[in-house]
Amino acid sequence: MIKIIIVDDHILFREGLASIIRSEADIEVVGLAGTVHDAVEMAARIKPDIILMDFSLPDGTGADATSLILDTHPGCSIIFLTMTDEDENLFGAIRSGAKGYLLKDMHPSKLVASIRSVHKGESALSRSMTLRLMKELSQTRKPDAFQTAPTLTRRELDVLRAISAGKTNQEIGKDLFLSENTVKYHVHSILEKLHLKDRREAAAFARERGLIKKD
Repeated sequence: MIKIIIVDDHILFREGLASIIRSEADIEVVGLAGTVHDAVEMAARIKPDIILMDFSLPDGTGADATSLILDTHPGCSIIFLTMTDEDENLFGAIRSGAKGYLLKDMHPSKLVASIRSVHKGESALSRSMTLRLMKELSQTRKPDAFQTAPTLTRRELDVLRAISAGKTNQEIGKDLFLSENTVKYHVHSILEKLHLKDRREAAAFARERGLIKKD
């Protein structure tokens, strides 16, 4: 049995999707969530096989939720199911660790087939999205912060850079489209992972590792 959580801020959509999926004998909907906070809490408690994740949520993005969930439950496979195929969202979803990115206008039978494919270890991307990802990955990039801070997620690195620039949690949230509570969660996680005492030490760490330019 494939255990699934559906995360979407529109209750009618997630309830309707749950009704469709529940008709499948090998798939069980074990939870419904509408926020990043609820999704992270529910995933930690239920430990689903797959999460169907919307990109836009009231207290952050699906990418934020994905990074947080995979930090504690790496065995979970996350498939984004959203309205937009914009490159920024697609790349953000995949960088956060998602195994698929699908659009909400797809036929239910194809969604069910994608769920089964991802559960078998495959990815769920359309041909056009795959080509766009390949083009993005093929571009020459400078060594990124993962080489200097491998324990941090990309979202945590974004927050760390902002801390180093002297920004407040409120300013960081506005820049990264996160709630202030989500920013606080990331700051706490950064300090804990890097064994740092406060934001000043975090800023010094970022400068030493070349994450921001020195004055």
